[in-house]
Amino acid sequence: MVASPAKKPSRWIAILGFVLLLGLGILGGYQSGLGQRRAAQSTVVSQQLDEQYQLGIQAMDENRYEVALQHFQFVVEHDPSYPGVQEKLTEVLVKLSITPSPIPSPTPTLVPTPDLRGVEEIFARARQLLDAQDWDGAISNLDSLRKSDPAYRAAEVDGMYYITLRNRGVGKIIPLSQLCSDINLEGGIYDLTLAERFGPLDSYAESLRTWSRLYITGASFWELDWYQAMNYFVQIYPNLPNLMDSSCMTATERYRYATLKYIELVWLSGDYCTAQHMYDDFFLNMPNEKNATAYPTATQVYDYCLNGGGPQPTPTP
Repeated sequence: MVASPAKKPSRWIAILGFVLLLGLGILGGYQSGLGQRRAAQSTVVSQQLDEQYQLGIQAMDENRYEVALQHFQFVVEHDPSYPGVQEKLTEVLVKLSITPSPIPSPTPTLVPTPDLRGVEEIFARARQLLDAQDWDGAISNLDSLRKSDPAYRAAEVDGMYYITLRNRGVGKIIPLSQLCSDINLEGGIYDLTLAERFGPLDSYAESLRTWSRLYITGASFWELDWYQAMNYFVQIYPNLPNLMDSSCMTATERYRYATLKYIELVWLSGDYCTAQHMYDDFFLNMPNEKNATAYPTATQVYDYCLNGGGPQPTPTP
């Protein structure tokens, strides 16, 4: 008997394989294109910051300090760690504080020349400390100057107060040491509020004050009301993700932790399906390796939602 030939694979299997390969190719192309687009966007932003920084330098060289301030503020708002921009921002603020505005000169009145050697020496010392970015020392000397003669070079002293208080406030919120133990949000807010008495805050300093206030309020609900804590930190972390207090917990980490704790409260109330949807959204929008500790609980919650309930899941550690 002649053996019958082996049955050929069905055509649909071949078609399915082709479609699968095509789909994988499209997915790979999409992911590659997405990565290229992100890289291109990053390059464009970097080029914009470089351009704005150089325009600021050029404006400073031409003594157009108001224009330079706008360029440097743009850079700081998009990348506070851009090399040299904080120093240039401080420098232009100093220039603005000592650039006199043209005012009509009144007819001089002949009066005895007062002995100003004391206040002149204090003023010069305050200027030296400001240039050295010793904000505490500069403020101490400015206070002494104001006590000695409140009217002495009043406009310039006001400008120096503004710069020292503004920069000291920013430094308390985001210290140059990058040590969270040096962070003092309340002190930074206080200094910026004092600086505002001498002139309007720039947008970067104003945003730091705003987010710091929200951070403090959100932290006040910690372990007391996870829903409120979550709602405050969800406002902060997209704008200033690494803002923190002396606890060393960033706004991003506080939002992540508070959200997981709030989802626990939802499934503890027996609303497993709502909790499951919250887990899905959270893991999608907040990728973090620390979330792995919540995966077993989320899996249990998913099963209970699917099966209509069950024993309480194990809380996330």
